[in-house]
Amino acid sequence: MFQLPDLPYGYNAFPETIDPLTMEIHYTKHHQGYTDKLNAALKEANISGKTIEEILSMENLPDAIRNNGGGYFNHSLYWDILTPGGTMSNSFKTKIIEDFGSEEAFMNEFSEAGAKHFGSGWAWLVQDNDKKLHIFSTPNQDNPLMKVAEMSGTPILGIDVWEHAYYLKYQNKRTEYLKKIFKIINWKKVEARMI
Repeated sequence: MFQLPDLPYGYNAFPETIDPLTMEIHYTKHHQGYTDKLNAALKEANISGKTIEEILSMENLPDAIRNNGGGYFNHSLYWDILTPGGTMSNSFKTKIIEDFGSEEAFMNEFSEAGAKHFGSGWAWLVQDNDKKLHIFSTPNQDNPLMKVAEMSGTPILGIDVWEHAYYLKYQNKRTEYLKKIFKIINWKKVEARMI
């Protein structure tokens, strides 16, 4: 049975980027809802004793597990990689420059992946089996662990581009939300997820 992970900060931790009401609703309603529905779907499918990563990488996931398991995992990663400020280590910057040309090119490509994604979904930074970093987006609550994703790999950074993540503060200005979210990324945690 999966539990809603504790937030490592308060709802008002990043008011310049995410307003407290959005964070509270996002966490207590959306993330809690995915958690509860995932547990119900796993019980119905008689699946237990597996990590969320093992579940999401299974073949032919039922929609209820795919959607709610994705919602549970994606949001858990999202909350975990936010922090009140942080900088990239020199080694991580070197990796970003190696794979994207420059830090600015990386930020632009990532923002574009999120901004141009049609409808609800996520923008991802993933590491493939050859340790190369890639950026792409997925619809709904899909993620790079799933067989249905256009690219597979280890998700190390995921940004929610569903409207519920930003609409109260930014309305339809998803690009502005994406620019500001980079100011509160915990790059140490992102780097720690690399294989």
